[in-house]
Amino acid sequence: MADPEVAEMVGSGGAPLPHRALTWAVRRVRPGRAYTVDPTISNRSLAEIVARRAVMALRGTLRRPLLAETRGVLFIGNRVSIRNPHLFRAGRGVVIDDGVIIDALGEWGVALGDGVTIAAGTIIKCSGVLWSPGKGLIVGRGSSIGEYSFVGATGGVRIGANVLCGQRVSFHSENHAYDDPERLIRDQGLSRRGIEIDDDCWIGSGAIVLDGVRIERGAVVAAGTVVTRSVDPYTVVAGVPAHVIGRRGQRANG
Repeated sequence: MADPEVAEMVGSGGAPLPHRALTWAVRRVRPGRAYTVDPTISNRSLAEIVARRAVMALRGTLRRPLLAETRGVLFIGNRVSIRNPHLFRAGRGVVIDDGVIIDALGEWGVALGDGVTIAAGTIIKCSGVLWSPGKGLIVGRGSSIGEYSFVGATGGVRIGANVLCGQRVSFHSENHAYDDPERLIRDQGLSRRGIEIDDDCWIGSGAIVLDGVRIERGAVVAAGTVVTRSVDPYTVVAGVPAHVIGRRGQRANG
């Protein structure tokens, strides 16, 4: 049974003032999100969250002069490393959580749209070697990359709007040539075709997306899947290598 105090609060005009105030603030700072703070969260928990976010916002403010471009509030966690910051751009309300490493050295650098979240422990790498700089990473509005993920963006990774990536997802937009058994693999060159993820996709935890893949709008990639070929719109894929196991409603046929 629900807590009587919470039930009374919800039934008598909605959430209390601190929750409404935080909902208002989040919607202003991180635009485009239908975000409402749950009224069951205690005021003490809210205070802890707000205090942590305030410290992250301060870190973002201090980093701002080093960055190519920022719009609005930028939240930066503890032990975040942004290498080549003059190639890093962020929209409004971007969150970069604890322990993230971003190396923006690349043709595009790293560009994160409004409301993007890069979760703790993620590594983003735009170039593997100095003799062959890579492309970079572009992430659309409202997308998120889960904890301990890896984005190898040497061949270019473009992620659309409102894309959800689970924990430990990895993108590898580069491949080694290895046809000649008489030569070292490292001496046979690289291919870089890039990776594209269209809007409104969900990439499950532990998925691996390889070079040359395009995951089209609305597709779902199951946890642990290895995606070696492009994925059609609104399909659900799983397995090693990925194969179609279903479709998302009637839109897949429309």
